[in-house]
Amino acid sequence: MNFIKRTLQKFNDALDIKTDSNTLTVIDPITRWQKRDFSELVEYRDLFFLFAWRQIKVMYAQTILGFSWAILKPFVQIVIFTIIFGTVAKVPTEGVPYFLFSCAAIVPWSFISQAISESSQSLITNSGMLGKVYFPRVIFPLTPVFSRLIDFGISMLIVLCAMLYYHVYPTRNLLLFPLFVFTMMLVPTGIGLWLSSLAIRYRDVNHAMVFIIQMLVYTAPIVYSASSIPAKYRYLYSLNPIVGVIEGFRACLLGTPVPWSYIIPGVITSVILIITGAIYFKRMEKIIVDVI
Repeated sequence: MNFIKRTLQKFNDALDIKTDSNTLTVIDPITRWQKRDFSELVEYRDLFFLFAWRQIKVMYAQTILGFSWAILKPFVQIVIFTIIFGTVAKVPTEGVPYFLFSCAAIVPWSFISQAISESSQSLITNSGMLGKVYFPRVIFPLTPVFSRLIDFGISMLIVLCAMLYYHVYPTRNLLLFPLFVFTMMLVPTGIGLWLSSLAIRYRDVNHAMVFIIQMLVYTAPIVYSASSIPAKYRYLYSLNPIVGVIEGFRACLLGTPVPWSYIIPGVITSVILIITGAIYFKRMEKIIVDVI
């Protein structure tokens, strides 16, 4: 008996555990509405950066043009939109050359569309890793949002060259550029959390993504100006988070007045998408391995 007591005492001393007969520890089950603990994301930050870097390398592995694709793809889209909507349809742009008007919209839109598409299929794409070792599954839908920032930074060269060509110089609105980059990242984060969770059970999400992306182009002021929307519908229109991102980038880069009436409702919508998406993702996380 004394041997057992001495052994337990040594074990407690080794773990630096202080026993107190008057101390009672209660372990409660995690409830649905308990505050989410994001400390795991900090602990697994090295793994997160590893996944992001891996995705960047995979995107341009065995390609001839490499990172040049980050400029070529949006540039071709800008040229096509300029010919169709700027030259043929003559869409009004409030005095801004249509090529520059299109540049300031398509560059952030390319980031949003690619990040949403990849984030929605992130769990399906990495299904082989889910049942082998534990780590926060939310890393998967967040990875494309950060890895695509490399493409966004490179494609911004198109906007800079267009501004120099049309002699459009930065104003103090440019100080808001980090804010609009942050709001741009909120959109695919919220939508990606929802779609990646839904894609586990409903593989229709994969088939619907092409259609969804095509429709989103025309629900935001990418090929037209938001001012062309009738005034009575503008508040409802501004609830689309992409609207505030596009109009914010145009104001930031082209020096036009900042349309906070479009930006603030869009940010609120993005935050709601992220919160609700995180809650639903956490619920689905328990059955990911079983269903996938």
